[in-house]
Amino acid sequence: MKPLRPLRALEWVGERDGFLRIVDQTRLPQEIRYLQLDNVEAVREAIVQMRLRGAPAIGVAAAFGVVLGMRQARYQTAADALAHLERIVNLLRGSRPTAVNLHHALERMYRVGRAIITAADFRPLVNDLVPRLLAEAKAIWDEDRLMCRTLAAHGAALIQNGMGILTHCNTGALAASDYGTALGVLFTAHEQGRRFTVYACETRPLWQGARLTTLELKLRGLECVLLCDNAAGWFMRQGKIQLVLVGADRIAANGDTANKVGTYSLAALARVHGIPFYVAAPSTTFDLSTPDGSAIPIEQRSAQEVTQPFGLTMAPEGIRVENPAFDVTPADWITGIITERGLVQPVNPSTITACLGLTCRSEKSIP
Repeated sequence: MKPLRPLRALEWVGERDGFLRIVDQTRLPQEIRYLQLDNVEAVREAIVQMRLRGAPAIGVAAAFGVVLGMRQARYQTAADALAHLERIVNLLRGSRPTAVNLHHALERMYRVGRAIITAADFRPLVNDLVPRLLAEAKAIWDEDRLMCRTLAAHGAALIQNGMGILTHCNTGALAASDYGTALGVLFTAHEQGRRFTVYACETRPLWQGARLTTLELKLRGLECVLLCDNAAGWFMRQGKIQLVLVGADRIAANGDTANKVGTYSLAALARVHGIPFYVAAPSTTFDLSTPDGSAIPIEQRSAQEVTQPFGLTMAPEGIRVENPAFDVTPADWITGIITERGLVQPVNPSTITACLGLTCRSEKSIP
């Protein structure tokens, strides 16, 4: 089954009585299957099971999850309503610990809901609660789409004709509200007429690069080569890679960046071979309350993802497995961070603070 247009990770369908529709990414690329999520438990399950994934996308999904949860809830008093809101936010907060977009979105939804619930006279406002929460979730959704497009426009200038660009995991429209982050940069450069080759790492153990990134690149007409994860260094050595471009799930105050496990190794290889290494992430991915990468929580996932990926037995029963979903790349290994507010370069606390303020300053502008 071939879609008529590039896939979208998620969208809200309808108004107050609507639902969240997502592409079940565990079924790609063999099957394009849409799921209708109409309760908060279904949203949490989709995030935990990675039916929906990507830091920006799960933040938006969690916002809509709060809407669905409060729509389900039954309450007569402000105290009851606030207790329901806190339960729903905590339920969703625990779905995936590393991606900070999720936590930012939930904090924002909680503030809006709490302000309504704790108003001096809650009863006249009770019917406004779900519509106001839905409006806030839609605002988060719209803002994420705009951030992706603006980020992509800033980063596209890095991409030149004839380049070989290595990417890892999936950072396209399947990972965000629209267009994506690192892949969005490539989509924009391609639309501007530049031609280049994208080398996509397969991204074990769940193969997001092989299953999702190559699908998105193919649908948009970009030239793509799929690589085994452990082939990246050899292709760098052969001079086929001129730039590495990845996304992020959380960026600490000093610029240390958590991304899909394997990113650290690629950054080390890029450093050895003198290849620029860029991160593309919206400002919502920064966590200034986390001083450096050592304080970023790293999600540990099921051993079965490694020993029995997609039901195939790949290791002897009972073998000990370590399966971190993310690793952390040091800030001084990152050439620059592309955001919707401009380029952070060099990557350090002062340039990050400047970028997240009113203006984005850098010692070197995007070429």
